[in-house]
Amino acid sequence: MRREETRRMTITAVFAAILIMQTFVPNIGYVRIIPALPAITTIPMTIAIYGTLMGPKAGLGFGLFWGITRLIVAYTQPGDMVSLMLFQNPVISVVPSVLAGFFPGLISRAMGKTDYAKLGYILSGAVTSLTNTIMVILLTSIFFMHDPASLLHYLGNYNSSTPLILILITVLGANGVIEAIFTALVVPVIVTPLNLVLKRA
Repeated sequence: MRREETRRMTITAVFAAILIMQTFVPNIGYVRIIPALPAITTIPMTIAIYGTLMGPKAGLGFGLFWGITRLIVAYTQPGDMVSLMLFQNPVISVVPSVLAGFFPGLISRAMGKTDYAKLGYILSGAVTSLTNTIMVILLTSIFFMHDPASLLHYLGNYNSSTPLILILITVLGANGVIEAIFTALVVPVIVTPLNLVLKRA
């Protein structure tokens, strides 16, 4: 039992170090393609791998850690005005991150010991990224519902009569799709050998 706890703590420490590096080293966790718009993030890949390996409860805690680091970055080194306006809100920073960490553990628990384990890994990766993107869009549309103009100014030339949620889907959806495809492809490649190593340990 003590050995298992030590192993889990070691794995968590390694992933926490990776997440910190992705968060604070430029263009590793947040890859900025269009300067004015939010970066494409590779962090959901790390969250998905950790949650898949460690389960939903640990994944939830790790997602919370991501949300807190995202909030810190928004206040200390925001890369663009949209990210500053969105992620300085603790709810928008934390809630999507927590859910993104929780779901891959659930999927892995349900499918990890079946013949569809690798499909579960792919699904874990896609769901992690999509959960983050969808929740950010939904929460942003709620918090800026009564003052969309303050955000629209930084999103581009959009008709003020266009619903904010449709504009957010247009602007953030492309990033979300790219992130989901990337994460879905990478997670099984990393998780499969890691699981074998951990079983032998």
